[in-house]
Amino acid sequence: MAVVGVVGTLGASLLTQSRADRNKRMEMQAAAEQRREERDHAEAVLEAERARHRAEESLALRRACYITLNTAARQYLTAQVDFMHALRNETGVEAALEQLEVRRTALRESYAEAQMIVPLQVMAVAGAASRRLNAGYGRLKQLAACTPHSQEDLDTFEAGVEQSWAILSEMRQQMRHNLAVDAEPESGTDL
Repeated sequence: MAVVGVVGTLGASLLTQSRADRNKRMEMQAAAEQRREERDHAEAVLEAERARHRAEESLALRRACYITLNTAARQYLTAQVDFMHALRNETGVEAALEQLEVRRTALRESYAEAQMIVPLQVMAVAGAASRRLNAGYGRLKQLAACTPHSQEDLDTFEAGVEQSWAILSEMRQQMRHNLAVDAEPESGTDL
């Protein structure tokens, strides 16, 4: 009987040690799993932060590009109107032409930048605006080459200025929509 008691005591001791070892392994596995989950969560948070930062940078880049393009387009059209008036009044033609060339170059530069940054939907209307403004420039250059300047042709050009302002307004609305300033682009001609 004493042998059975000794074996029982030794067996109980081994069984207790085995359970303790198993519990320790399970605790270590649970701790390792928790560390892995925390690491995965930290990586997910870091990636979300990077994505948010990239989105903010993209928005800031588009906003700056839109401001430059909108300003350049408006100034280009204003320079065209000023040149038209100079031709009509036959005064200050050279100065108005010089300013027109400066504004044309500024639009070309801002448009080239926009081609690398701006989404296709906005680029479509920006392209239409650019083509419209460049067609106006070409027409004015033709009118300037003719002397005396045809008042009727200048009146026709002036009548088309409203359409140019309208397309610039449409471009601006698309830009505002893309920046989430406005819910939907509005149709109309706000200057």
